[in-house]
Amino acid sequence: MADVAPFRAVRYAEPRASVVAPPYDVLSEAERDQLAARDPHNVVQVTLNDSEEAAGELFRSWLRDGTLVREETPAVWAIAQDYVGPDGVARTRRGLVASLRAEPYETRQVLPHERTHAGPKESRLRLLRAARAQVEPIFLLHDGTPPVGEPDGPPQIDVEGTRLWRIETADAVPAFFADRELLIADGHHRYETALAYAAEQGTPESARLLAVLVSTSDPGLEIFATHRVFGGRPELPRTLMEREAGGPDTVGEALDALAAASFDRAVAVAYTADGARLLEGAPGELDVELVDRFGHEGISYTPDAREAVRRVDAGEADVAFLLRPTRIEDVFARARRGEVLPPKTTYFFPKLLSGLLFHPLEP
Repeated sequence: MADVAPFRAVRYAEPRASVVAPPYDVLSEAERDQLAARDPHNVVQVTLNDSEEAAGELFRSWLRDGTLVREETPAVWAIAQDYVGPDGVARTRRGLVASLRAEPYETRQVLPHERTHAGPKESRLRLLRAARAQVEPIFLLHDGTPPVGEPDGPPQIDVEGTRLWRIETADAVPAFFADRELLIADGHHRYETALAYAAEQGTPESARLLAVLVSTSDPGLEIFATHRVFGGRPELPRTLMEREAGGPDTVGEALDALAAASFDRAVAVAYTADGARLLEGAPGELDVELVDRFGHEGISYTPDAREAVRRVDAGEADVAFLLRPTRIEDVFARARRGEVLPPKTTYFFPKLLSGLLFHPLEP
């Protein structure tokens, strides 16, 4: 179902820590400036330039002067990303880097699970037009064991805990993905921008994306919870007291009950100045959908449960909802039914580094 293929990657002639960066959508202006100051060739000069047109010209100038080089022959790349999660556990997430053809969601080849916003897509489309290349990867999940893995020998790229091996003999890759659905884990805006660019340009090359593909059975793949914190909502604690007869409990007791609860129905810990309560939702409902009933006014998000509790204790917030990580099988099931989940349903960590590989959109 999915069109996944080798590609002639563009990469830095001298890969190094000073030229890579987190994705454009997680960086503040100050963080961007710090990265740009580290190296005049840092990738943020392209991914987060104030002018998308200048960014595109800069990207092409780096190709002309040899800062960036293009591989002579197509290949896929094995990728391994070492990280320590928010839970303090060290893991290695593995996958493949390849070229993916962007197809409309209606074909059910690539499945979304989040809504997008127009603003980021307009900026990314201007950058695509100017650079004529995909400058950042999107992150997708698939079922099944990948047909190729890390080859013997040292990686061609080893930067900031991420290693990449070039694999030319990857004939099994297109056939493996031809009968699989792909779920977008991260990169919905970039995927939809690619669709718009392909429709605008009308060439086979314009419809390709730079994709990192990770198996749902990979031991290093972990989804972490994103907790919800509400401020400026003094009515919420009263609503919760009226709704829930039990409690209050300590945070520890409530979190123990949360961990022991079945996934047959939604549960969440609601923490207020009066203590913690375990909320229960409807059968078949996800935890994020239970909390989504309270709306989005005054909401903020954090992956750190202790920070969420601290904000309530400090009087900075009215209530914190502490959640379990959403299971990937539940996200896939909803996506297959064409359902879109609340914002921040999934928290995939770590983010993919930008600046390791680029995907040109020209022959």
